[in-house]
Amino acid sequence: MRNGVFADYKIFTGNANPALAEEIAKIMGKPLGKSAVNKFSDGEISVSLWETVRGIDTYIIQPTCDPTNDNLMELLIMIDAMKRASAGRINAVIPYYGYARQDRKAKARDPITAKLVADLLQAAGADRVITMDLHAAQIQGYFDIPVDHLLGMPILVKYFKEKNLDDLVIVSPDHGSVSRARSMAQPLDAPIAIVDKRRPKANVSEIMNVIGEVKDKTVVLMDDMVDTAGTICNAANAMKDMGAKEVYACATHPILSGPAIERIEKSAIKEMVLLNTIPLPPEKQIDKIKTLSVAPMFAEAMIRVFTNTSLNGLF
Repeated sequence: MRNGVFADYKIFTGNANPALAEEIAKIMGKPLGKSAVNKFSDGEISVSLWETVRGIDTYIIQPTCDPTNDNLMELLIMIDAMKRASAGRINAVIPYYGYARQDRKAKARDPITAKLVADLLQAAGADRVITMDLHAAQIQGYFDIPVDHLLGMPILVKYFKEKNLDDLVIVSPDHGSVSRARSMAQPLDAPIAIVDKRRPKANVSEIMNVIGEVKDKTVVLMDDMVDTAGTICNAANAMKDMGAKEVYACATHPILSGPAIERIEKSAIKEMVLLNTIPLPPEKQIDKIKTLSVAPMFAEAMIRVFTNTSLNGLF
């Protein structure tokens, strides 16, 4: 490294989303670094780096999706391996940041897992985190290292602009996504509506009211993640019941756990647009789901980090 600029960089991946890592590496014109991430017979994770990283700017691409604990441990152990191999700078590229939903003490004796994971990443030796659409933007403040927080919104906006839908309204499925809905509505020159709901327990939601006009409109519901799909499917069905012409849905992170696929299939959603921060297994690749790639955006961000160029244009 000379004058804060690294002479070279290498890209590695764990087992969480190797297809995305390969796509990013191809765009950047680099082969993936040679490594092995396996398990001992008792389930412990074993990491081996098969090439030097001494003094190199390294990037580990690893979303912490299901199986969350395994993927998180793979990432931590890979960071530790690179730190002990004298890597110049270790960049944790985490397209989906797991454990982010517990970002504050909502009630007595709650943990703050988003902060715990931030501490673990720093303790392991990460020098920077590059991620996308954190569940809560303030999670960036849990780190004492730089965090580049990319937004999936430009990818989704571009897609819906090209569809040229009439009488468009962007709908937030809950109060937590209102700012996201506004950010999407502005470049599409569309109004917003808000679904007022309550959540009696985790992964269960009930529609209470809708603030805004959706009758005879083309609705686009948007959120940061789709887990069991209860919230977004309930909202979609409510939109249709209130006279919406068509209902689309979009989100950055396709968690799609439990009954999600069945709910989407049976819902009023015409098309659900998701990004590939999390890999979709074949059984979840249904006709209603359209997947867009985040690889070009992450590749551009990683190149800009390597060359010490501003990322402002990507946000």
